[in-house]
Amino acid sequence: MGKPLNCSIRRLALPLTVLALFASPARAQSAVSGSFAVDLRDFVATPAVPGYEKQLSQAIAYEVAALHPAVDNFGDVTVTIGGGAPRRLIVTPIDEPGYVVSGITDDGYLRLQRLPQSGLPPIFNELYSAQPVKVAAASGKWIDGVIAGISVHLHRANEPRPSSSAIENMYVDIGASSADEARKAGVDVLSPVAIDRYSAGLSDTEIAGASVGDKFGAAAVLEMLRELDPSKIKGTLTVAFVAQQWVGARGLQRILNTVRADEMIYVGRLLPGGAVPGVEGIHRAPRREPGDGVLLGLASTNGIPAGLATDLKRLADANNIRLAVDYSAGILPSSYLPMPTLPSRWVHLGIATAWPDTPAEEIANNDLDQLEGLLVAYATGEAPNVPHPVFASPVPSGTFSTWPTDSLPSRKLILQSLVQTYAASNHEQPMRDEVRYYLGDDKPEQDDAGNLILHLGTAPAGAKTPKILVVAHMDEIGFQVKSISNDGRLEVATLGGMDLSFYEGHPMLVHTPSGDRDGIMELPPNWDEANFVWPAESDRAIRVDVGARSPEEVAKLGIKVGDSVTIPKEYHALLGTRANGRSFDDRVGDTALISAAHELGNSLKDRNVTFVWSTGEELGLDGAEAVAKRLAAEGRTPDYVFAVDTFVSSDSPLESKRFADAPIGKGFVIRAIDDSNIAPRDAVERVIKLARENHIPVQYGVTAGGNDGAAFVPHGAVDIALGWPLRYSHSPAEVIDTRDVDALARIIEVIARSW
Repeated sequence: MGKPLNCSIRRLALPLTVLALFASPARAQSAVSGSFAVDLRDFVATPAVPGYEKQLSQAIAYEVAALHPAVDNFGDVTVTIGGGAPRRLIVTPIDEPGYVVSGITDDGYLRLQRLPQSGLPPIFNELYSAQPVKVAAASGKWIDGVIAGISVHLHRANEPRPSSSAIENMYVDIGASSADEARKAGVDVLSPVAIDRYSAGLSDTEIAGASVGDKFGAAAVLEMLRELDPSKIKGTLTVAFVAQQWVGARGLQRILNTVRADEMIYVGRLLPGGAVPGVEGIHRAPRREPGDGVLLGLASTNGIPAGLATDLKRLADANNIRLAVDYSAGILPSSYLPMPTLPSRWVHLGIATAWPDTPAEEIANNDLDQLEGLLVAYATGEAPNVPHPVFASPVPSGTFSTWPTDSLPSRKLILQSLVQTYAASNHEQPMRDEVRYYLGDDKPEQDDAGNLILHLGTAPAGAKTPKILVVAHMDEIGFQVKSISNDGRLEVATLGGMDLSFYEGHPMLVHTPSGDRDGIMELPPNWDEANFVWPAESDRAIRVDVGARSPEEVAKLGIKVGDSVTIPKEYHALLGTRANGRSFDDRVGDTALISAAHELGNSLKDRNVTFVWSTGEELGLDGAEAVAKRLAAEGRTPDYVFAVDTFVSSDSPLESKRFADAPIGKGFVIRAIDDSNIAPRDAVERVIKLARENHIPVQYGVTAGGNDGAAFVPHGAVDIALGWPLRYSHSPAEVIDTRDVDALARIIEVIARSW
């Protein structure tokens, strides 16, 4: 868009080389500059929670500045072209569902109230659980945060746990440790909260992402204005971008009370509320699928009624535009206050939205083309010149590996690079490349299981110095394509333990040899019904839509069985020294080993130390087991193994402090007891003593989950697992304190030198 938006949501920003592909042909008659694709991208990227649409309103007003827009105190943007009769009105909403801060706890968590409070799918709150979000500060800057989620390892099957659908269990973690710290960052009661968004371009045919279904109308109407020659408008054409549609249609009411119109087109998503004609069961309309063209929203779907709807049907047919009928509830809600009167001639136009009101809601490019074309034809009476606002798949993901060869970047920058590297179990090659890169001149070997092994120290054969092995795993949880359905959907299997509700209904990435492809993970059947219950993973297929509709189309995308699939991720700095990033498990451990290896250098005389970056830990310690068996067969089983992995912490408002109570920011943690190992008490005391002697903050305790060191115990090694406290494990919302990363790297260095 013309004026840069003051928004820090970065994942929506497509590369300029990609955006250039969407540039619309130049139109000399247009009074509005810009690009359809850029408009849609930026509208989706800009949070517009009801009552907080000002940022988007200002951007729209800037785009139509040549048409002298009026902006009222609601944030409605109105453009009037021409004069006299007929008086026509085109209205489109710009807001999206979200939350506002309703309170701040003493320990710095934000409590929430949803806007709107009703009218959304029953699982709407759950789809925010354990997800990155943005919170608007008083400065207008959007700061990073996450919604707290249940930590996977801390709960047994069938064990009662807090319901993530209840607003009472929703807490936003921005990295604050007190209410004062949150307020100093500019966050307070009434600050809006919106989900972090990633736009997915599915096979160049569909667009998916949070608020796409709320913003397509504004993009289409703005593009219509771009197409218009104002001198050719007959009568008066008023175009209004309205606020607060989700909360009582207040912006629309304002326009209806102030603009005299003979007829009106409302452009926006179709609204649920009626049964699907001819379909048994409890499903609610609308139900048309993307690709059905322009939709005429009606309370009764028995044909197209006379009046403006008939005129538009005739106009659509003349311009080869598909126009179909689907159910839609009314655009004005019931209220204790009288509603304004709609013009005698009015219609509701929209396009189909799959997975509506979810982070993966999806529309078809061609439908959007045709909607914009019909609006142009209506406004001018001329055949439209329609651009194509396709969102192409992103370029292959990169890393931050740009440090000079004579120095090592900070642990934070290494961690950021590793977190943003995708490497699901059995697909660790990108992580191997990164670890090798950061090790520089230290050349690790790679074994048959894909583990990287670096030997440090110069102890001679037969020396009595203990054999020490330190191991951290390179893999992360994810999915793998196991089959391709006849309808072009990918059926995937999980790689590692997870709560599927953190991933279904969200954009995904399919990692192929030729680059990453966008997709969305579909929700289970009946997901939008009031009585929906998440089915067990074993009871159904997990499906990913990449925009293909046949196996042949999937093949053209370069996707094949065996490819890995993950949710998009990014490293987000929170307040102070805290950060969010999916796959801190075990990128923190990998970072600590890299940092320690550099600090140790060639200084380990008369020591026998081995560092291992292992594979397949999330699948059952596969890589570590391969190393353990090989070393045992060679008579070189280590005396001590320090497995470096997450200490899944109950440092969360959702968790019991009965165990795993290690606060983030208080130091590294000795995993004295977990599900796979009990460390000898004297060894635990020895680590504590070393830490205190070296002024390294240390914690210790009991947690859940297993660690790589357990694979060495049957062969005679002592496993002393080390970690760092992690909130919301195995979710997109993982949170750490980077001070704990520093403490972890330092204790590994001390152990290597002096154990």
